[in-house]
Amino acid sequence: AIIGARNCSVYGQEIALFFSKILAGCGIQIISGMARGIDGYAHKGALTANGYTCAVLGFGIDICYPKEHIRLKQEISQCGCIMTEYSFGTPGMSHNFPARNRLIAGISDAVLVVEAAKRSGTLITAEFALEQGKMIYAVPGRIGDGLSAGCNELIRDGAKIVCDPDDILSEFSLKLKQNAPIKQNQKNK
Repeated sequence: AIIGARNCSVYGQEIALFFSKILAGCGIQIISGMARGIDGYAHKGALTANGYTCAVLGFGIDICYPKEHIRLKQEISQCGCIMTEYSFGTPGMSHNFPARNRLIAGISDAVLVVEAAKRSGTLITAEFALEQGKMIYAVPGRIGDGLSAGCNELIRDGAKIVCDPDDILSEFSLKLKQNAPIKQNQKNK
């Protein structure tokens, strides 16, 4: 899973896209919650790499929240998976999301936290993952930055610090796929 803040920074967006694109390109399935922010960028990165992504919803399958993710939801449904434990018409109520976070942790082998405030749903997912014996990875951030406080706290408490997708790939005995060499006739075009 790749998870993080809804109100993420541009840096967080770039990191989520970069990591999900590389990991998905190496065959790792990307799981997230299709929320605004890091979740959405994690799904987009996986789709960009023609990888597999799974969106776990905290509402009915017939609802799209946030509304601006309607196209993203359609793309995921065509080449990935959308799942929910809620019936049709169930709105996205705040009490639904911790249960959704439990599912994200449950179907993931590991969890990467890109950005998280000190008190956030992201950290709820990380707690569920720890309870389930999953590995937690966290991207470090600047001291004093509110969106980095949760990640830095996770690292202080034992999460593995990641600065490059290879930090995760090596844990799963995978190697970074190299770009195919450019043929001579392609260079001259």
